[in-house]
Amino acid sequence: MTDLTHTPPTDHGGRADDATTRLDAPATATAAPTADEARHALGALRGEIGKAVVGNDPAVLYLVLALLCRGHVLLEGVPGVAKTLLVRALAAALDLDHARVQFTPDLMPGDVTGSQIYDPRSAEFTFRHGPVFTNLLLADEINRTPPKTQSALLESMEERQVSVDGQPRPLPDPFVVVATQNPIEQEGTYPLPEAQLDRFLFKVDVTLPDRDAEFHVLRRHAAGFDPRDLTAAGLRPVAGAAHLAAARAAIGAVTIGPEVLAYIVDLCRATRTSPAVQHGASTRGATALLAAARSYAWLTGRGFVTPDDVKAVAMTVLRHRLQLRPEAQLDGVTAESVLSGLLLSVPVPV
Repeated sequence: MTDLTHTPPTDHGGRADDATTRLDAPATATAAPTADEARHALGALRGEIGKAVVGNDPAVLYLVLALLCRGHVLLEGVPGVAKTLLVRALAAALDLDHARVQFTPDLMPGDVTGSQIYDPRSAEFTFRHGPVFTNLLLADEINRTPPKTQSALLESMEERQVSVDGQPRPLPDPFVVVATQNPIEQEGTYPLPEAQLDRFLFKVDVTLPDRDAEFHVLRRHAAGFDPRDLTAAGLRPVAGAAHLAAARAAIGAVTIGPEVLAYIVDLCRATRTSPAVQHGASTRGATALLAAARSYAWLTGRGFVTPDDVKAVAMTVLRHRLQLRPEAQLDGVTAESVLSGLLLSVPVPV
């Protein structure tokens, strides 16, 4: 189920051919969806993605949560586990603009953000928008490009804007980056710097499917499923910007008690004092955990956050924010094992 398609050529405006022009479409006079309608649409979104991707339900859940939190996602997995197909299916099920960038060693920052182009007809420089000017950006194999190009995404991910010649240019809302990387291949790759890792709301491990799921995958392919043609697979847009806006407004009303806030603080502070950890989760990590827990609570149908909501998302929010000590790594300690121990040891409010 590996996606073997290549990045399409860009038009004069710098957008990928598969990116739609919905950002410039006039607004319609339709009524805004309710919170229940938004929750139903997002539930349908998860089902729609399942038409193309089998056996990665946790990854689908975190992609939906990222959309609700305006957060970015790093998908990590070996080749052939449908990381790219997962994001392409998400884009096909959303009524949003989307683009894809295949990161390579020779990719330049301007290829992502855009650049000034001289127009001989007007004798002036005009800005050519890069693929980052979209709602959903797939940064495929992000660790294959040098740090200079990786850092070009930092401002976009954190500030939702691109600065060219000192002029800030805002990005569309929503704007979500979903990046993929291969954890086992080291030759020709550049590890993401800690500052950029911290900008990702979630780091999701995309694993090999179990036997039943893999059998279902092969049965689909035997029946004629083509991962390069998602339209033929029946995928259609089932949610859009209005549903996300309604959902975010409803999430803002989700209450969280001071005892649960204190639990989040204690959990993040415990990562900083663990003897196996050199650098623990920052305050940005704590706010990310709060946002993810509130979105998870709303998505599961509750108007308040429980400690179980925090536990449900803590591993995926915090694991990439922990920098282990070298001696702990030599002893086989992982960020997951540290967090598992902390989730058991940090007192849970009752």
